[in-house]
Amino acid sequence: MNTSSALDSVTLAVLQGRLEQLVDEMDATLFRSAFNPIIAEAHDASHGIYEKETGATLAQGSCGLPVFVGSMSGAVALIIDRAAQEGGPNPGDIWVFNDPYRGGTHLNDMKLVQPYFHNGELFCWLSSVGHYTDVGGAVPGNYNPAATESAQEGVLIPPMKLRDRGVLRTDVVDLICAISRVPTNAYGDLYGQLNALDLGERRFGDLLAEYTGPVVAAAFAELTSRADSLMRANIAALPDGTHSVEDYLDNDGSVDAPITVALDLTIDGDQLTLDFSRSAAAVAGPVNISRSTAVAACYVALKHIFRDVPANGGCLQPVDVIIADDSLLDATWPRPVAGYTETILRIMDLIFAALAQADPSISNGASYGTINALSIAGKRESGEQFVMFTFYGGGLGGSPQSDGLAHGNAPLSTATIPPVEILEANYPVRYTRWALRPDSGGSGKHRGGLGAEYEIELLAPGAEVFAFGDRGRFAPPGLAGGGPAAMNELRFIVDGEQVTPPLTSKVVGVALTTGDKVCISSPGGGGYGDPNGRDSASIARDLRLGYVTGPTR
Repeated sequence: MNTSSALDSVTLAVLQGRLEQLVDEMDATLFRSAFNPIIAEAHDASHGIYEKETGATLAQGSCGLPVFVGSMSGAVALIIDRAAQEGGPNPGDIWVFNDPYRGGTHLNDMKLVQPYFHNGELFCWLSSVGHYTDVGGAVPGNYNPAATESAQEGVLIPPMKLRDRGVLRTDVVDLICAISRVPTNAYGDLYGQLNALDLGERRFGDLLAEYTGPVVAAAFAELTSRADSLMRANIAALPDGTHSVEDYLDNDGSVDAPITVALDLTIDGDQLTLDFSRSAAAVAGPVNISRSTAVAACYVALKHIFRDVPANGGCLQPVDVIIADDSLLDATWPRPVAGYTETILRIMDLIFAALAQADPSISNGASYGTINALSIAGKRESGEQFVMFTFYGGGLGGSPQSDGLAHGNAPLSTATIPPVEILEANYPVRYTRWALRPDSGGSGKHRGGLGAEYEIELLAPGAEVFAFGDRGRFAPPGLAGGGPAAMNELRFIVDGEQVTPPLTSKVVGVALTTGDKVCISSPGGGGYGDPNGRDSASIARDLRLGYVTGPTR
């Protein structure tokens, strides 16, 4: 046993790896036990370790969604306040809730927060968050583009004790299952999260037994300090100045008008200011996001650019994020927030673009910029209700080093696109097309990655479709002279006739019968650099493989 409180560089490196591995094991436990394919297959979940007094991120793994890890700082801070009101946390307590306004993201993301005690004292907090298939509301799957208030998106569960001093509250379990259209999924996912927290508690106990509390606490402090120092060094290496960029969301799902997301990024020595004050005011529809979600998006974007910085709350210590009250990026109850994914992708692309003005060599073209959330809900031949929720990939932006990734997932996450085999096995659908989309990546010295084409045929007697996407009116831009990518396209084949939604990629309740289809053509990524600089061998390869069908210069 190492009983010394001294922290040498080797011990620090070992502890950093152990902490990351601990969180990875928590992720794996949930992925392997969840009933819901969006968690089990797509890995739309995350775990983390958080500071005992502030809720700041201390450690994350390599498998969970980074935006969850960032937003959960607000969620843990919420529980710290709630626990103080209730007389303080106790060993064996676990809180559960899905409040998106302080906890971040949207109602589908169920959060569990647990205090960890060592030698009778609070040492840190452990957390688990996962995307549940359905949490009630007006639309199966909860991505309701027509929502104008939170209640139309689902049921908001405020923080409540799921375990009280180690005793599971079955009434709370019953509540979480009762609000869902697919209660079996909710039951399995909830117990999967509990198992992940139990494993995390055991692994953390093993770690403290081996290295002692003072050594692990010193490692937390040192890793946070190093993240702060490295982020400051990266910022200081850039030239001072202010860089202004803006981008747009197609609409809010109700009013067909573009919505501005704007950033003024200022570099001043080793300080970075991200000022989003020029962004639109809060809107009626569900593309608003909470302040904690916006800050988490900034954290993820900066980690994409400055990859040498340890992943913890120290990353944001030299960063000032300015967000106007009651703006698009400061949603408060009851404003709808289900489509938060689309808005945080704009935030990330704006940070990429603004930093590229300071130094093009560190950034990349915009990603495809939409998850194309899709819900198909109806009844099987047996009469049993089903809710299929999934999302789709697209192209990532070209970079100074290479072409963008084709058919990847959005840079907000490390989730995977649910496999066609899993979707067809779980739901009454058949995929008649799942292919790369030619000519969808932006041109450039380094081409943007390709989007994809999907055709989903309904096999059930009838169902309704709900879709929530973006980038149907404003293409993902390129960088440093690179071209824009193809825009998003959504259409339906109903009774042999093609139907296109008036709001491009957002639609509620399209009725399908057996044989009707949903067709999605997702955007590619923006190109990087002057297309005239692309080498002939790459052009010939693109033509040979069908990535492009004509000249790219």
